[in-house]
Amino acid sequence: MTTPIVPRNVATRRATLVAVCVTTAMLMLDIAVVNTALPSIASDLEPGVSGLQWVVDAYTLALATVVLSAGSWADRRGRRHVFLIGILWFTAASLLCALAPTIWVLDLARAAQGVGGAVLFACSLALLADVFEKGPARASALAAYGATIGGAFAIGPLVGGLLTEMLDWRAIFLVNVPIGLITLAVTVRWVPESRDPHPRGADVPGQILVSTGLAALVFGLLRGNEAGWLEPQPVVALIVAAAALVGFVQHELRTSEPMLPPHLLANRAFAGAQIAAFAISASLFAVFVYTTIYLQNVLHLSPVEAGLVYLPATVAMFVVAGATAKFDGRVPVSVSLTCSLLLVAVGLVMMTAVDVTGSKYVLLPGFVVACVGAGVFNPVMSGLVLGESTSDHSGLAAGINDAFRQTGIAVGVAGLGALLPAQSMLLGGSPHEFVDGLQQALLVAAFIAALGALVCAATLRTTRSVDEPAEQTGGSAPMTV
Repeated sequence: MTTPIVPRNVATRRATLVAVCVTTAMLMLDIAVVNTALPSIASDLEPGVSGLQWVVDAYTLALATVVLSAGSWADRRGRRHVFLIGILWFTAASLLCALAPTIWVLDLARAAQGVGGAVLFACSLALLADVFEKGPARASALAAYGATIGGAFAIGPLVGGLLTEMLDWRAIFLVNVPIGLITLAVTVRWVPESRDPHPRGADVPGQILVSTGLAALVFGLLRGNEAGWLEPQPVVALIVAAAALVGFVQHELRTSEPMLPPHLLANRAFAGAQIAAFAISASLFAVFVYTTIYLQNVLHLSPVEAGLVYLPATVAMFVVAGATAKFDGRVPVSVSLTCSLLLVAVGLVMMTAVDVTGSKYVLLPGFVVACVGAGVFNPVMSGLVLGESTSDHSGLAAGINDAFRQTGIAVGVAGLGALLPAQSMLLGGSPHEFVDGLQQALLVAAFIAALGALVCAATLRTTRSVDEPAEQTGGSAPMTV
């Protein structure tokens, strides 16, 4: 049994969409703006390679591991209530990032940001599902949401470059404070409350196991690249990661109220969607870190110049994401997602043309192609997640999807980084070694995206439209938990 959606007035819908899109842009920017600022952070705080990579991974890893619990918490406590807590938490953590005196304080503050981001991400789709009924209105809202995700990530390097070059790298975090306070006021005034009438309990052991497993996995990958793969630290970390993640799976199979209900993955479309979300994050969005370092440390572009390289792809992503609303229901989801990931794979292969003495535009054609694919992917994926879940459990469904997205970025940054010699990523490192490693990373990223496309083709072939009931398409029934 699901709770019917109460029709909302236009002002409420618009305000909710604005609140969700602004906070989502803030969250995605805090992944992307950091990319451009990494060389400046390295110069100021003098971190090692792993300390620098943790600036990205501490955020995405915390977000990935907490978002599942945050989704069920939002369903239970009230999505608007939890959303407000997330805004306050994220804003305070952003201020701490701006004031960080050392790299490890910055990394810890980034982890705190990730916790706040998890809460906000977990509520976003659920808030939209509450105020927009299935149909053209929801499709347009999801197109705006998808454009926000892709566009904010793509424009982030330019924003980060402007703030870093005109002010200081600390400004990329400080700007979140006024934005957070304004969004807080909009949410208090306009966004309605919603919750699950039959909420799930908290899964504390599951939370501990998955957090330990993913943190150990990323730590092992980062340390292995910097210290050596046979050194005790990475070996022990990877063993701990394997044990914790196996324990997590076993626990989820046994417990009565798991944070990741195993039977959800029995829904072929929902399971395929999560693999696809992981694939695009572990490929395109993860490799942004290293292409930005290439532009600044190898081609010696300024932060602003590096950000401008991404601008045409940003425009393409916005246009494509907005256009997806016009094709809602006309193109099967399997076709949309498969083609989008194939475009990402093709774009990444095109980017392997990077060279030590190459033009600053050498990445541009590939980025445009890949971002066109991402522009299709994001809104279609959001609609699929909502279409394969019940309205009562939309917070849990959104949390699962965001967990796979952010895990993809965290693992992708660490895994792809293992293909680049550690010292080549810092100023003064060998540009030739970095470029050779980057070419390998781009090829691996393309392979990941292509695998994601194959999974979509195999698992989503009966899913016609994100807004059609499954009974009409012959696909799986919407998931119930």
